[in-house]
Amino acid sequence: QVQLVESGGGLVQAGGSLRLSCAASGGTIRNYAMNWFRQAPGKEREFVAAISWSGSTTDYADSVKGRFTTSRANAQNTVYLQMNSLKPEDTAVYYCAAGNTGGTRYDYWGQGTQVTVSS
Repeated sequence: QVQLVESGGGLVQAGGSLRLSCAASGGTIRNYAMNWFRQAPGKEREFVAAISWSGSTTDYADSVKGRFTTSRANAQNTVYLQMNSLKPEDTAVYYCAAGNTGGTRYDYWGQGTQVTVSS
């Protein structure tokens, strides 16, 4: 059973940067596509970014394209989300999820980390 733990969230001013980490234990994420989602208060969870198992392919929501970058270090069983030029509308709880290629199934989820961007 894979456990995912996100870290790196916090409070930052608009225009600032944060780097989220998603560390896996209890198993390898080497064979999983890894995804980032977020959920703001009163809103549904939304897709943010995804990276293929090899790291060769990434995908981003239009709202974060050009500002966020996801990467992975399979040897460390960890995935990252670098967030630059943060906006108040990026405020949300951010989750990582391990799933299949194509994003039709998510097998494991983290507990989330809060990101708050002040204006």
